Amino acid sequence: MVDSELRIISLIPSATEIVAALGLVDSLVGRSHECDYPANVKDLPVCTAPNLDPQGASREIHDRVTDLLQAALSIYRIDLEKLKQLRPTHILTQAQCEVCAVSFAEVEAALTQFSHEPPQVISLQPSTLNEVWSDMERVAQVIGVDGSGAIALLNNRVESCQHKVRALADRPRVACIEWTDPLMAAGNWVPELVELAGGQNLLGTAGEHSTWMEWDELLRADPNVIVLMPCGFDLEQTRKAALALTQHPRWSTLRAVKLRQVYVVDGNQYFNRPGPRLVDSLEILAEILNPKLSYGYERLGWVRL
Repeated sequence: MVDSELRIISLIPSATEIVAALGLVDSLVGRSHECDYPANVKDLPVCTAPNLDPQGASREIHDRVTDLLQAALSIYRIDLEKLKQLRPTHILTQAQCEVCAVSFAEVEAALTQFSHEPPQVISLQPSTLNEVWSDMERVAQVIGVDGSGAIALLNNRVESCQHKVRALADRPRVACIEWTDPLMAAGNWVPELVELAGGQNLLGTAGEHSTWMEWDELLRADPNVIVLMPCGFDLEQTRKAALALTQHPRWSTLRAVKLRQVYVVDGNQYFNRPGPRLVDSLEILAEILNPKLSYGYERLGWVRL
């Protein structure tokens, strides 16, 4: 039974999805400006806001973020008064990436302003699939619910997908791109997902942060398949970023382009969020890499460029 006194604020979308997967969505009382899944959390009070314009071309957004970081300024701000009004018992945040969401240090600093007993802060910092599941288990334990069933269901889906792709043919050579201008190779859990989906990951290292790269690196890798998943971009934003990428003079020389094996995915909803829907992300990759498989994500979670 869920404690009726629980009052949870989630300051990162993946944590909101973890809370929902654990059956605690009714205990959420506040969210970040980016939390949008499941849909009913959109009605919750918003406790954060960006300090920059998140719209525009990839290079423009990159430059705005860089300027803030070089000036030692935060990319996000916390609505301290809103936090106080909501009187949370728990706040979920992250220590993974200061570009992705409000940082753990900023939350800790805000809580020093509380006059009443401060809430318990749970900070998430996964870099692999197993660490995502461990974070789910830790959130469940701290809050006092059983998370084993939800985690088992996710693991069962991973195993089912692995079983299906084993029966299929080749293992295509795959490059996953997390930002298009400048280029960034997807790291953390993405290389794992590629391998689990039946591909060979070429760029980015499992368990390590995504890394900037030069065009020459992509050209040398010359993948059979390119999957574009810019952080924070939906399908339409990714499609626009991809079209700008095609203007590069060496784009047409890439093997994946010649084979028409370039795909755009909704990174914002799936691949960029280290939560339960990384299993959906795995299934999306399985569909892309193995045309005989269908999980129903085409045109919703991915399209061919």
